[in-house]
Amino acid sequence: MASASCISLLVLIALAATAASGQLSSTFYDTSCPNALATIKSGVAAAVSSDPRMGASLLRLHFHDCFVNGCDASVLLSGNEQNAVQNKGSLRGFSVIDDIKTQVEAVCKQTVSCADILAVAARDSVVLRGPSWTVPLGRRDSTSATGDTSDLPGPTSSLTQLQDAFSKKNLDTTDMVALSGAHTIGQAQCKNFRSRIYGGDTNINADFATSLQANCPQATGGSGDSSLAPLDTTTPNAFDNNYYTNLLSQKGLLHSDQVLFNNDTTDNTVRNFASSAAAFTSAFTTAMIKMGNISPLTGTDGQIRLSCSQVNS
Repeated sequence: MASASCISLLVLIALAATAASGQLSSTFYDTSCPNALATIKSGVAAAVSSDPRMGASLLRLHFHDCFVNGCDASVLLSGNEQNAVQNKGSLRGFSVIDDIKTQVEAVCKQTVSCADILAVAARDSVVLRGPSWTVPLGRRDSTSATGDTSDLPGPTSSLTQLQDAFSKKNLDTTDMVALSGAHTIGQAQCKNFRSRIYGGDTNINADFATSLQANCPQATGGSGDSSLAPLDTTTPNAFDNNYYTNLLSQKGLLHSDQVLFNNDTTDNTVRNFASSAAAFTSAFTTAMIKMGNISPLTGTDGQIRLSCSQVNS
């Protein structure tokens, strides 16, 4: 039988873990900055109105922030994370977040973190086209951008690599497939799917591959590398479940998309989301909340940056 002292220690550890996870709250700014969420929402709406691609870019920015050191806005600092192969030349939206931060600072001085702005902006980007969810708040900002980027999924990731990366973040297979559904909006560069449409993959619809080749030349280099194609070619501007129906027809744009439906363990989840938009949106919003809770800085850890692109001097 465990000693009383051992039991007490276990209880204290459990309570500490519960307290740490419970530090985020949807009402965190209700008193300190009641206009924060409305200010962020307005800034996102203006940015997406000016550039329809920006919604997907802001969603991706939050994802790529959380998957390194946790949701701490470290991706907004120039350096290691921005230069990672999965990010360089493709992450967008930094100036949008900077502009929103300026607007929030005008309302509440050094109160709302860049990490929280990223999390709310990702939600508001989706809300413009799809489902909503309540964002827990209270994150603080990292003072470094030197995190390990090896867990960031890439366009050529295998199913095993994806599962390993998500598992390390305490996200299960359903979360992984649901979060991949963010590709129902947004576009990808030719260099990220070129090999797939020119014989690199066999699990691709032939007519689909041919249609993509028109704007994605086989030769590497030059302007062709950055030519864009929608990740969901059926309804590229709607946040819906057609991403999954495309996978059933072998019309996933990226290798890392199609591996979700390739005679493997995730096939049934893809079928479920393809047949039920409600199942997808429910799983997606649940997964977004879980992802937003990856290792946040809270309490006195980190800082509240005055500018999202640089640490406080």
